[in-house]
Amino acid sequence: MSTAATPAGRQRLTRDQRSSFIAALLGWTMDAFDYFIIVLVYAEIAKDFTMSLEAVAVLTTVTLVMRPVGAALFGLWADRVGRRVPLITCVCFYAVVGFVCAFAPNFTVLLVLRLLYGIGMGGEWGLGAALAMEKIPAGRRGFFSGVLQEGYAFGYLLASLAFLLIHSTLGLSWRWMFALSILPALISLIVRMSVRESEVWETAVERRRATRTTIAQVFFNWKTLRRFIYLVLLMTAFNWMSHGTQDVYPTFLKESGNGGIGLSATTATWIAVIYNVGAILGGTLVGTLSQKFGRRVSIIFCAVLGLPIVPLFAYSRTAALLCLGSFLMQVMVQGAWGVIPAHLTELSPDEIRGFYPGVTYQLGNLLAALNLPIQQHLAATHGYPFALAATIVPVFVAVIVLTAIGKEARGIAFGTRAASAVAEKAVT
Repeated sequence: MSTAATPAGRQRLTRDQRSSFIAALLGWTMDAFDYFIIVLVYAEIAKDFTMSLEAVAVLTTVTLVMRPVGAALFGLWADRVGRRVPLITCVCFYAVVGFVCAFAPNFTVLLVLRLLYGIGMGGEWGLGAALAMEKIPAGRRGFFSGVLQEGYAFGYLLASLAFLLIHSTLGLSWRWMFALSILPALISLIVRMSVRESEVWETAVERRRATRTTIAQVFFNWKTLRRFIYLVLLMTAFNWMSHGTQDVYPTFLKESGNGGIGLSATTATWIAVIYNVGAILGGTLVGTLSQKFGRRVSIIFCAVLGLPIVPLFAYSRTAALLCLGSFLMQVMVQGAWGVIPAHLTELSPDEIRGFYPGVTYQLGNLLAALNLPIQQHLAATHGYPFALAATIVPVFVAVIVLTAIGKEARGIAFGTRAASAVAEKAVT
Protein backbone atom coordinates (compact mmCIF):
# COMPACT_ATOMS: atom_id res chain seq x y z
CA MET A 1 0.00 0.00 0.00
CA SER A 2 1.34 3.45 -0.89
CA THR A 3 2.14 5.82 1.96
CA ALA A 4 1.74 8.95 -0.11
CA ALA A 5 -1.24 11.21 0.19
CA THR A 6 -3.34 12.16 -2.81
CA PRO A 7 -1.70 15.16 -4.51
CA ALA A 8 -3.34 18.38 -3.46
CA GLY A 9 -2.31 20.39 -6.51
CA ARG A 10 -3.07 24.05 -6.03
CA GLN A 11 -5.43 23.45 -3.13
CA ARG A 12 -6.06 26.72 -1.31
CA LEU A 13 -5.15 26.95 2.34
CA THR A 14 -7.74 27.57 5.01
CA ARG A 15 -7.41 30.55 7.31
CA ASP A 16 -6.08 28.32 10.10
CA GLN A 17 -3.52 26.70 7.79
CA ARG A 18 -2.32 30.10 6.64
CA SER A 19 -2.05 31.38 10.21
CA SER A 20 -0.10 28.30 11.29
CA PHE A 21 2.32 28.67 8.42
CA ILE A 22 2.77 32.44 8.86
CA ALA A 23 3.37 32.00 12.59
CA ALA A 24 6.03 29.33 11.92
CA LEU A 25 7.63 31.51 9.25
CA LEU A 26 7.74 34.56 11.51
CA GLY A 27 9.16 32.54 14.39
CA TRP A 28 11.94 31.11 12.25
CA THR A 29 12.61 34.57 10.78
CA MET A 30 12.96 35.91 14.30
CA ASP A 31 15.40 33.13 15.17
CA ALA A 32 17.66 34.01 12.24
CA PHE A 33 17.30 37.77 12.78
CA ASP A 34 18.57 37.50 16.33
CA TYR A 35 21.25 34.90 15.57
CA PHE A 36 22.75 36.95 12.75
CA ILE A 37 22.79 40.09 14.85
CA ILE A 38 25.77 38.46 16.59
CA VAL A 39 27.37 37.50 13.27
CA LEU A 40 27.08 41.08 12.01
CA VAL A 41 28.22 42.88 15.16
CA TYR A 42 30.56 40.55 17.05
CA ALA A 43 33.54 42.58 15.84
CA GLU A 44 31.93 45.69 17.38
CA ILE A 45 31.14 43.78 20.58
CA ALA A 46 34.79 42.67 20.75
CA LYS A 47 35.95 46.29 20.52
CA ASP A 48 33.37 47.47 23.07
CA PHE A 49 34.35 44.84 25.64
CA THR A 50 38.07 44.86 24.66
CA MET A 51 38.19 41.17 23.70
CA SER A 52 39.50 39.08 20.81
CA LEU A 53 37.29 38.07 17.89
CA GLU A 54 37.84 34.39 18.73
CA ALA A 55 36.58 34.94 22.29
CA VAL A 56 33.47 36.86 21.25
CA ALA A 57 32.67 34.28 18.56
CA VAL A 58 31.79 31.93 21.44
CA LEU A 59 28.50 33.87 21.73
CA THR A 60 27.25 31.95 18.69
CA THR A 61 28.51 28.70 20.19
CA VAL A 62 26.63 28.94 23.49
CA THR A 63 23.40 29.76 21.66
CA LEU A 64 23.74 26.69 19.44
CA VAL A 65 24.81 24.49 22.37
CA MET A 66 21.64 25.26 24.33
CA ARG A 67 19.20 24.83 21.47
CA PRO A 68 18.93 21.03 21.84
CA VAL A 69 17.96 21.58 25.48
CA GLY A 70 15.12 23.86 24.41
CA ALA A 71 14.11 21.54 21.57
CA ALA A 72 13.89 18.57 23.96
CA LEU A 73 12.04 20.42 26.73
CA PHE A 74 9.52 22.19 24.53
CA GLY A 75 9.22 19.23 22.15
CA LEU A 76 8.31 16.75 24.88
CA TRP A 77 5.89 19.28 26.32
CA ALA A 78 4.29 19.76 22.89
CA ASP A 79 3.84 16.01 22.36
CA ARG A 80 2.04 15.82 25.71
CA VAL A 81 -0.15 18.94 25.73
CA GLY A 82 -0.27 20.09 22.09
CA ARG A 83 1.65 22.57 19.96
CA ARG A 84 0.02 25.93 20.76
CA VAL A 85 0.90 26.59 24.42
CA PRO A 86 4.58 25.55 24.17
CA LEU A 87 5.00 27.65 21.02
CA ILE A 88 3.46 30.74 22.62
CA THR A 89 5.67 30.23 25.68
CA CYS A 90 8.73 29.96 23.42
CA VAL A 91 7.96 33.29 21.77
CA CYS A 92 7.42 35.11 25.05
CA PHE A 93 10.63 33.71 26.56
CA TYR A 94 13.01 34.41 23.69
CA ALA A 95 11.47 37.81 22.96
CA VAL A 96 12.21 39.05 26.48
CA VAL A 97 15.70 37.53 26.66
CA GLY A 98 16.66 38.84 23.21
CA PHE A 99 15.52 42.33 24.11
CA VAL A 100 17.42 42.33 27.42
CA CYS A 101 20.65 41.60 25.50
CA ALA A 102 20.60 45.27 24.50
CA PHE A 103 21.30 46.22 28.12
CA ALA A 104 24.07 43.71 28.95
CA PRO A 105 26.66 45.61 31.06
CA ASN A 106 29.52 43.24 30.28
CA PHE A 107 30.48 40.20 28.23
CA THR A 108 29.66 37.68 30.96
CA VAL A 109 26.06 38.87 31.24
CA LEU A 110 25.69 38.87 27.46
CA LEU A 111 27.05 35.31 27.34
CA VAL A 112 24.50 34.11 29.91
CA LEU A 113 21.67 35.85 28.06
CA ARG A 114 22.69 34.21 24.77
CA LEU A 115 22.72 30.86 26.56
CA LEU A 116 19.17 31.41 27.80
CA TYR A 117 18.12 32.66 24.39
CA GLY A 118 19.33 29.38 22.90
CA ILE A 119 16.95 27.45 25.15
CA GLY A 120 13.98 29.55 24.05
CA MET A 121 14.80 29.38 20.37
CA GLY A 122 15.55 25.66 20.58
CA GLY A 123 11.86 24.92 20.69
CA GLU A 124 10.83 27.30 17.93
CA TRP A 125 11.87 25.53 14.73
CA GLY A 126 10.78 22.01 15.60
CA LEU A 127 7.37 22.96 16.99
CA GLY A 128 6.68 25.58 14.33
CA ALA A 129 7.66 23.26 11.49
CA ALA A 130 5.67 20.36 12.97
CA LEU A 131 2.52 22.43 13.38
CA ALA A 132 2.81 24.02 9.93
CA MET A 133 3.61 20.79 8.07
CA GLU A 134 0.86 18.89 9.91
CA LYS A 135 -1.66 21.42 8.63
CA ILE A 136 -0.34 22.03 5.08
CA PRO A 137 -1.83 19.71 2.38
CA ALA A 138 0.63 16.89 1.61
CA GLY A 139 0.83 17.80 -2.09
CA ARG A 140 2.01 21.34 -1.29
CA ARG A 141 4.54 20.54 1.44
CA GLY A 142 7.52 21.01 -0.87
CA PHE A 143 6.70 24.62 -1.73
CA PHE A 144 5.78 25.62 1.82
CA SER A 145 8.81 23.78 3.21
CA GLY A 146 11.04 25.89 0.97
CA VAL A 147 9.34 29.14 1.93
CA LEU A 148 9.33 28.23 5.63
CA GLN A 149 13.02 27.36 5.75
CA GLU A 150 13.92 30.57 3.95
CA GLY A 151 12.44 32.49 6.82
CA TYR A 152 16.00 31.88 8.03
CA ALA A 153 17.46 33.76 5.04
CA PHE A 154 14.75 36.41 5.36
CA GLY A 155 15.72 36.91 9.00
CA TYR A 156 19.36 37.30 7.96
CA LEU A 157 18.23 39.76 5.28
CA LEU A 158 16.26 41.79 7.83
CA ALA A 159 19.22 41.74 10.22
CA SER A 160 21.47 43.03 7.42
CA LEU A 161 19.04 45.84 6.58
CA ALA A 162 18.67 46.68 10.27
CA PHE A 163 22.47 46.85 10.53
CA LEU A 164 22.59 49.23 7.58
CA LEU A 165 19.99 51.44 9.25
CA ILE A 166 21.38 51.30 12.80
CA HIS A 167 25.11 51.27 12.08
CA SER A 168 25.66 52.85 8.68
CA THR A 169 22.83 55.40 8.52
CA LEU A 170 22.13 56.35 12.14
CA GLY A 171 25.57 55.57 13.58
CA LEU A 172 24.09 53.86 16.66
CA SER A 173 25.72 51.09 18.69
CA TRP A 174 25.22 47.32 18.36
CA ARG A 175 22.84 47.39 21.35
CA TRP A 176 20.08 48.89 19.22
CA MET A 177 20.11 45.80 17.04
CA PHE A 178 18.97 43.67 19.98
CA ALA A 179 16.37 46.24 20.99
CA LEU A 180 14.82 45.94 17.52
CA SER A 181 14.49 42.15 17.88
CA ILE A 182 11.39 42.56 20.04
CA LEU A 183 9.28 43.70 17.07
CA PRO A 184 9.20 40.51 14.91
CA ALA A 185 8.76 38.44 18.07
CA LEU A 186 5.64 40.38 19.05
CA ILE A 187 4.19 40.06 15.55
CA SER A 188 4.79 36.30 15.66
CA LEU A 189 3.07 36.09 19.04
CA ILE A 190 -0.01 37.97 17.82
CA VAL A 191 -0.43 35.69 14.79
CA ARG A 192 0.17 32.52 16.81
CA MET A 193 -2.56 33.35 19.33
CA SER A 194 -5.19 32.69 16.65
CA VAL A 195 -3.88 29.27 15.55
CA ARG A 196 -5.91 26.17 16.42
CA GLU A 197 -4.40 22.98 17.79
CA SER A 198 -3.02 20.34 15.42
CA GLU A 199 -5.59 17.67 14.50
CA VAL A 200 -2.73 15.26 13.77
CA TRP A 201 -1.49 15.65 17.34
CA GLU A 202 -4.99 15.00 18.68
CA THR A 203 -5.20 11.77 16.63
CA ALA A 204 -1.75 10.69 17.82
CA VAL A 205 -2.73 11.23 21.47
CA GLU A 206 -5.81 9.07 21.00
CA ARG A 207 -3.67 6.31 19.49
CA ARG A 208 -1.19 6.42 22.36
CA ARG A 209 -4.00 6.21 24.89
CA ALA A 210 -5.72 3.38 23.03
CA THR A 211 -2.50 1.35 22.86
CA ARG A 212 -1.20 2.46 26.27
CA THR A 213 2.04 3.45 24.59
CA THR A 214 4.29 6.06 26.17
CA ILE A 215 6.38 8.65 24.35
CA ALA A 216 9.51 6.90 25.65
CA GLN A 217 8.38 3.60 24.15
CA VAL A 218 7.82 5.27 20.79
CA PHE A 219 11.23 6.93 20.82
CA PHE A 220 13.24 3.91 22.00
CA ASN A 221 11.78 1.64 19.35
CA TRP A 222 14.92 0.52 17.48
CA LYS A 223 13.67 1.68 14.05
CA THR A 224 12.75 5.12 15.40
CA LEU A 225 15.98 5.45 17.38
CA ARG A 226 18.18 4.36 14.47
CA ARG A 227 16.54 6.93 12.20
CA PHE A 228 16.98 9.56 14.92
CA ILE A 229 20.76 8.92 15.03
CA TYR A 230 20.94 9.11 11.24
CA LEU A 231 19.04 12.41 11.15
CA VAL A 232 21.32 13.92 13.80
CA LEU A 233 24.31 13.09 11.58
CA LEU A 234 22.54 14.52 8.53
CA MET A 235 21.63 17.71 10.38
CA THR A 236 25.19 18.05 11.66
CA ALA A 237 26.43 18.10 8.07
CA PHE A 238 23.65 20.49 7.06
CA ASN A 239 24.40 22.90 9.88
CA TRP A 240 28.12 22.88 9.14
CA MET A 241 27.19 23.64 5.53
CA SER A 242 24.97 26.54 6.51
CA HIS A 243 27.12 28.09 9.23
CA GLY A 244 30.31 27.39 7.28
CA THR A 245 29.12 29.53 4.38
CA GLN A 246 27.51 32.31 6.40
CA ASP A 247 28.87 32.99 9.88
CA VAL A 248 32.39 34.22 9.16
CA TYR A 249 31.62 35.62 5.71
CA PRO A 250 30.65 39.18 6.75
CA THR A 251 33.87 39.42 8.78
CA PHE A 252 35.87 38.03 5.83
CA LEU A 253 34.41 40.78 3.66
CA LYS A 254 35.16 43.56 6.20
CA GLU A 255 38.53 42.54 7.67
CA SER A 256 41.69 43.75 5.90
CA GLY A 257 44.11 41.30 7.56
CA ASN A 258 44.46 37.52 7.23
CA GLY A 259 43.36 37.49 3.62
CA GLY A 260 40.20 39.49 4.27
CA ILE A 261 38.83 41.74 1.56
CA GLY A 262 38.73 45.00 3.53
CA LEU A 263 35.39 46.26 2.24
CA SER A 264 33.45 48.90 4.12
CA ALA A 265 30.78 47.69 6.52
CA THR A 266 28.11 49.12 4.23
CA THR A 267 29.39 47.35 1.11
CA ALA A 268 29.84 44.06 2.96
CA THR A 269 26.31 44.27 4.32
CA TRP A 270 24.84 44.95 0.88
CA ILE A 271 26.58 41.80 -0.35
CA ALA A 272 24.92 39.96 2.54
CA VAL A 273 21.56 41.34 1.42
CA ILE A 274 22.16 40.08 -2.13
CA TYR A 275 23.27 36.58 -1.14
CA ASN A 276 20.27 36.25 1.14
CA VAL A 277 18.04 37.04 -1.81
CA GLY A 278 19.78 34.09 -3.51
CA ALA A 279 19.07 31.96 -0.44
CA ILE A 280 15.36 32.80 -0.52
CA LEU A 281 15.13 32.04 -4.24
CA GLY A 282 17.06 28.78 -3.89
CA GLY A 283 15.12 27.47 -0.92
CA THR A 284 11.74 28.24 -2.41
CA LEU A 285 12.59 26.82 -5.85
CA VAL A 286 14.28 23.62 -4.70
CA GLY A 287 11.71 23.00 -1.97
CA THR A 288 9.00 23.19 -4.61
CA LEU A 289 10.89 20.93 -7.04
CA SER A 290 11.45 18.36 -4.29
CA GLN A 291 7.72 17.64 -4.41
CA LYS A 292 8.21 16.32 -7.94
CA PHE A 293 11.77 14.98 -7.98
CA GLY A 294 12.07 13.80 -4.39
CA ARG A 295 13.67 15.16 -1.22
CA ARG A 296 16.97 13.27 -1.51
CA VAL A 297 17.60 13.94 -5.20
CA SER A 298 16.99 17.66 -4.68
CA ILE A 299 19.42 17.87 -1.75
CA ILE A 300 22.17 15.96 -3.55
CA PHE A 301 21.72 18.09 -6.69
CA CYS A 302 22.32 21.29 -4.69
CA ALA A 303 25.33 19.93 -2.79
CA VAL A 304 27.01 18.67 -5.97
CA LEU A 305 26.55 22.03 -7.71
CA GLY A 306 27.85 23.83 -4.63
CA LEU A 307 31.32 22.28 -4.89
CA PRO A 308 32.55 24.09 -8.05
CA ILE A 309 31.29 27.41 -6.62
CA VAL A 310 33.70 27.26 -3.64
CA PRO A 311 36.70 28.91 -5.43
CA LEU A 312 34.55 31.80 -6.65
CA PHE A 313 32.98 32.14 -3.20
CA ALA A 314 36.17 31.97 -1.12
CA TYR A 315 39.04 33.17 -3.33
CA SER A 316 37.61 36.06 -5.35
CA ARG A 317 39.10 39.46 -4.56
CA THR A 318 36.61 41.91 -6.06
CA ALA A 319 33.24 42.90 -4.64
CA ALA A 320 31.46 41.96 -7.88
CA LEU A 321 32.84 38.40 -8.01
CA LEU A 322 32.32 37.91 -4.27
CA CYS A 323 28.75 39.05 -4.67
CA LEU A 324 28.21 36.55 -7.51
CA GLY A 325 29.97 33.72 -5.68
CA SER A 326 28.09 34.22 -2.43
CA PHE A 327 24.77 34.58 -4.27
CA LEU A 328 25.25 31.28 -6.12
CA MET A 329 26.55 29.57 -2.99
CA GLN A 330 23.46 30.50 -0.99
CA VAL A 331 21.17 29.42 -3.83
CA MET A 332 22.67 25.94 -3.47
CA VAL A 333 23.10 25.79 0.31
CA GLN A 334 19.66 27.12 1.13
CA GLY A 335 18.20 25.27 -1.84
CA ALA A 336 19.16 22.05 -0.06
CA TRP A 337 17.86 23.47 3.22
CA GLY A 338 14.51 24.30 1.65
CA VAL A 339 13.72 20.58 1.59
CA ILE A 340 14.40 20.04 5.30
CA PRO A 341 11.16 21.09 7.06
CA ALA A 342 9.15 18.67 4.89
CA HIS A 343 11.85 15.98 4.94
CA LEU A 344 12.32 15.88 8.73
CA THR A 345 8.64 16.09 9.63
CA GLU A 346 7.77 13.37 7.08
CA LEU A 347 10.38 11.07 8.65
CA SER A 348 9.02 11.74 12.16
CA PRO A 349 6.32 9.54 13.77
CA ASP A 350 3.06 11.34 14.54
CA GLU A 351 3.38 10.57 18.24
CA ILE A 352 6.69 12.44 18.73
CA ARG A 353 6.72 15.01 15.92
CA GLY A 354 7.00 17.85 18.43
CA PHE A 355 10.22 16.34 19.82
CA TYR A 356 11.78 14.40 16.93
CA PRO A 357 12.52 16.88 14.11
CA GLY A 358 13.43 19.75 16.43
CA VAL A 359 15.89 17.73 18.54
CA THR A 360 17.59 16.12 15.53
CA TYR A 361 17.90 19.56 13.95
CA GLN A 362 19.26 21.21 17.10
CA LEU A 363 21.63 18.38 18.00
CA GLY A 364 23.07 18.91 14.53
CA ASN A 365 23.38 22.58 15.45
CA LEU A 366 25.15 21.58 18.65
CA LEU A 367 27.70 19.47 16.80
CA ALA A 368 28.26 22.37 14.41
CA ALA A 369 28.50 24.93 17.22
CA LEU A 370 32.27 25.32 16.98
CA ASN A 371 32.14 26.29 13.33
CA LEU A 372 32.68 30.03 13.78
CA PRO A 373 35.50 29.78 16.37
CA ILE A 374 37.22 27.15 14.20
CA GLN A 375 36.90 29.27 11.07
CA GLN A 376 38.09 32.33 12.96
CA HIS A 377 41.13 30.38 14.22
CA LEU A 378 41.92 29.03 10.75
CA ALA A 379 41.61 32.55 9.37
CA ALA A 380 44.14 33.80 11.92
CA THR A 381 46.64 31.09 10.99
CA HIS A 382 45.97 30.41 7.28
CA GLY A 383 43.75 33.24 6.07
CA TYR A 384 40.02 33.59 5.50
CA PRO A 385 39.88 31.99 2.03
CA PHE A 386 41.49 28.80 3.34
CA ALA A 387 39.23 28.82 6.42
CA LEU A 388 36.16 28.95 4.19
CA ALA A 389 37.26 26.32 1.67
CA ALA A 390 38.67 23.89 4.25
CA THR A 391 35.38 23.75 6.13
CA ILE A 392 32.95 23.89 3.21
CA VAL A 393 34.28 21.25 0.78
CA PRO A 394 34.28 18.29 3.23
CA VAL A 395 30.81 19.25 4.43
CA PHE A 396 29.34 19.23 0.93
CA VAL A 397 30.76 15.73 0.46
CA ALA A 398 29.27 14.63 3.80
CA VAL A 399 25.82 16.01 2.85
CA ILE A 400 25.92 14.12 -0.46
CA VAL A 401 26.95 10.80 1.13
CA LEU A 402 24.58 10.97 4.11
CA THR A 403 21.62 11.97 1.96
CA ALA A 404 22.33 9.21 -0.56
CA ILE A 405 22.28 6.45 2.08
CA GLY A 406 19.11 7.71 3.75
CA LYS A 407 15.41 7.35 3.04
CA GLU A 408 12.51 9.71 2.48
CA ALA A 409 8.74 9.66 3.00
CA ARG A 410 7.68 12.30 0.49
CA GLY A 411 3.96 13.03 0.62
CA ILE A 412 3.17 10.69 3.51
CA ALA A 413 -0.26 11.40 4.99
CA PHE A 414 0.05 12.56 8.59
CA GLY A 415 -2.52 11.17 11.00
CA THR A 416 -2.70 7.81 9.19
CA ARG A 417 -1.33 4.35 9.97
CA ALA A 418 1.66 4.96 7.70
CA ALA A 419 2.82 7.99 9.74
CA SER A 420 2.29 6.38 13.14
CA ALA A 421 4.71 4.40 15.25
CA VAL A 422 1.92 2.67 17.20
CA ALA A 423 -1.01 2.43 14.75
CA GLU A 424 -0.53 -1.30 14.24
CA LYS A 425 -1.32 -1.79 17.95
CA ALA A 426 -4.40 0.41 17.94
CA VAL A 427 -7.63 -0.98 19.26
CA THR A 428 -10.14 -1.29 16.41
